Amino acid sequence: MSEHQANMVTEIKQAPEIVLRQSAALEAPLAELAKRLKAKPPQFAVTCARGSSAHAAVFLKHSIERNLGLAVADAAPSIVTVYHQSLRLKDQLYLVISQSGRSDDLIEQTKSAKTAGALTVGLINDVASPLAAMCNIVLPLGAGPELSVAATKSFVATLSTALRLTAAWADNRALTDSLDRLPERLERASSLDWSACFGALKSADRMMTIGRGPTLAIAGEAALKLKETSLLHAEAFSGSEFQHGPIALISKGYPILLFMPADAAAGALRELETDLRRKGAAVFATSSQLPTLPNDHPETDAICLIQTFYAMAVELAKLRGADADKPRHLKKVTRTR
Repeated sequence: MSEHQANMVTEIKQAPEIVLRQSAALEAPLAELAKRLKAKPPQFAVTCARGSSAHAAVFLKHSIERNLGLAVADAAPSIVTVYHQSLRLKDQLYLVISQSGRSDDLIEQTKSAKTAGALTVGLINDVASPLAAMCNIVLPLGAGPELSVAATKSFVATLSTALRLTAAWADNRALTDSLDRLPERLERASSLDWSACFGALKSADRMMTIGRGPTLAIAGEAALKLKETSLLHAEAFSGSEFQHGPIALISKGYPILLFMPADAAAGALRELETDLRRKGAAVFATSSQLPTLPNDHPETDAICLIQTFYAMAVELAKLRGADADKPRHLKKVTRTR
């Protein structure tokens, strides 16, 4: 096992303890944020993020829209950094997500949003970063230093922070209670065996990941990690968007990882799963071919899925002979404009 793979395994195992510690660290900033949002509710929210954090933003978007009925859009940093156009965000909620807090485009976009009068909130791991300094309120992820190039524990920490934000804002006790149970569930999720997909993925040169609702972001993150750690061309789609074109690519043996949500979105994905098998695809669906924990809450259940996937991804990289210690052309902190 390479040093990176050893780091990755270690950091995957650290995720439950990180989530356990978050409750106390987030109590004060979340209370302030919830107070401000309830006193002056925004009409909409925008997110800004890159890489794995962009998938976390998709997860946060779903949670806010599902639990609060507030529209959430993805802000493109290039509007500010390349086209020099500010957005009309006065009195709106701006959510920036970053592990390092050092990407220039995120910093410039956040500065622009703050100048425009938005309430700028950062879900950030490095609270001493320039990006954190630019935010009105910082929600610390508390993941600590992350040595592996492929983010794992910081992604899990971001998802749990996102749900704590939603739960505090919506006064959602059921979600809060499920977050209290999450650390122990993450421990158990780490040891689930997803080796059933190794035969199809060991020599694959392309595949798809599919999710919907709370698992759409999980599918996106899984596809990114498969590219990074196994050099496997994986593309992510929602179960509905997949049927508007990409389904034409399916042929006999085409590998698909299907992340089944534990809510109302599951019915349509089960129908899609059946249809894909009929078409000859090699489908590996969570809760069917890939074991999962018993359902607890749809949003925290989704976090458990990525925790299990990470453990599987480390083993798959080794089987494929990929050097996960040195992902091609990548470095830990990517700075773009």
